[in-house]
Amino acid sequence: MAICLLFLLFLIILQILPTLFCHKKYIPGGGPKTYPFIGCFVAFYKNRGRLLDWYTELLASSPTQTIVVHRLGAPRTVLTANPACVEHVLRSNFANYPKGKPFTEILGDLLGRGIFNADGELWHAQRKLASREFTARSMREGLITELEAETGVRLLPRLRAASVTGRVEDVQDLLRRFAFDVICQVSLGMDPRCLEGDPSNTSSPESELARAFEVASVISARRGTAPVARIWKLKRALGIGPERKLREAVSLIHSQIMELIRARKAEMEKGVVERSNDDFLTRLISSGQNDELVRDMVISFLMAGRDTTSSALTWFFWLISRHPAAEREIVDELGRLGGRLDYHSIKEMRVLEACLCESMRLFPPVAWDSKHAAAADVLPDGTRVEAGDRVTYFPYGMGRMEKIWGEGCGVFDHRRWLEADGSGGSVAARASPYKFPVFQAGPRACLGKEMAMVQMKYVAAAMLWEYELRMADEQMPVLVPLLTAHMAGGLRMVVRRRNRSGDESSQIKK
Repeated sequence: MAICLLFLLFLIILQILPTLFCHKKYIPGGGPKTYPFIGCFVAFYKNRGRLLDWYTELLASSPTQTIVVHRLGAPRTVLTANPACVEHVLRSNFANYPKGKPFTEILGDLLGRGIFNADGELWHAQRKLASREFTARSMREGLITELEAETGVRLLPRLRAASVTGRVEDVQDLLRRFAFDVICQVSLGMDPRCLEGDPSNTSSPESELARAFEVASVISARRGTAPVARIWKLKRALGIGPERKLREAVSLIHSQIMELIRARKAEMEKGVVERSNDDFLTRLISSGQNDELVRDMVISFLMAGRDTTSSALTWFFWLISRHPAAEREIVDELGRLGGRLDYHSIKEMRVLEACLCESMRLFPPVAWDSKHAAAADVLPDGTRVEAGDRVTYFPYGMGRMEKIWGEGCGVFDHRRWLEADGSGGSVAARASPYKFPVFQAGPRACLGKEMAMVQMKYVAAAMLWEYELRMADEQMPVLVPLLTAHMAGGLRMVVRRRNRSGDESSQIKK
């Protein structure tokens, strides 16, 4: 209580201080109004509930699409939506922009030394190991197998029950549970059964591991947007508030993953591993890595597989429900492919891919990502970077920049991702990864991009082929930038069976 009162007093003082320094305000390098000592803390605090749109407005008004943010309690931050600057940071001068200690400290309790939180030789070694796994045919085949099983046995029956009873379904929660089941089976060879149970029951039990991941990811993300970093660090040191919950959640995650590792190693020693060629965990253990590093790599893999695809699909279904013409094109395309969901057919779903890309342009799964400058530098647009600066590229804002996407950039238009193939059909149009960095780019480009697209297309096709999903109410959703783009309050939708002629044509073919 005493800490809260002191912090409240601190905020009141900060509200008064700008009036004392109003004649000295300055805007170095562009950006929000900034004052001596406190920087733009007041403006940041006032806009804390709409940071994404606030930053987008500042960047849109900047001639370079780059701003410099000074704020008490945070390092000097260079925020950019300029594709040339993004390429410079992610590729051209990659070595100068590691994740950096400030970033790894925020996620270190959860991700440890895993690939998403590592730099230097440790990152290179994990990247090399992971790249072999993602290019393995067995990984792709294993993913398709798990998608077929999880979709047919759990996901579609749940939607079928909702369509019969008229029950409102939280599609965000449904997709997150689905994704966690799939990624655990592909990576660990275990089934957390998050979607198991009576399809007519909306409150299916969720595994302890899944709940712990949810708690840990939310609290870790809020560390990154805290007005003053020292506050969460103090709470962590004292073991109070959200930091206590984070410690408990991470302890559970670590203990359960380590238990799986020990059990798998025992099975391997006895020669009784049934999935030795299928799951990521077994192959990591076989590579000779120590248990703690295996644990951290698995946690990174689970986080990516659980959060990114479910986030992207959540916003996709909301947008598609508002654009029935695009939905009709998707369903027609699925019809031309005979409703098949084999790997070759999935690759041919160009309209669906275009709609997914357009959805991610407007609502990227990761709204922003930061690096930290190892040495002073100058970005291509002339912005000066000092050693230790946080340099953040901003996919959410980039998707709303008229200079990048032209007039109408704020409107959903999947046709921007299609171009004529010369024979009356369409092919996918590609965008520079530095203009559309939703899968990162350069040496850290997402290794799981192809798997993520396959999973998203599979799930979207399976659901849209058989069902129409419409909003239960007309309230505009609010994006909360946690580790991924979370929809506040969930995505409440009504499910209706799609009308078709003939029962045979309405069934998904594997």
